[in-house]
Amino acid sequence: FYLGNAALIRDAMTKLGFTCIGGDNAPYIWINTGTDSWAFFDKLLNEAQVVCTPGAGFGKCGEGHVRISAFNSREHVEKALARIAAARK
Repeated sequence: FYLGNAALIRDAMTKLGFTCIGGDNAPYIWINTGTDSWAFFDKLLNEAQVVCTPGAGFGKCGEGHVRISAFNSREHVEKALARIAAARK
């Protein structure tokens, strides 16, 4: 089920204009935020009430990215993506 969630996350974030990798054979999708990973984490947390993982926590190469996990119910993933889209506007 998580690969279906991963595809949903990847598609939704791509439609919002982000470049994404991962989620094909793993439950994690890496989103290129184009900004500081901690700042993007704060934006999602404060404006969309969605928790992700700042890429900076994985080292220098992770900076500018966040990681979103597909491990959740479809319902929760859909709600999170709707909140992210609303915060993006």
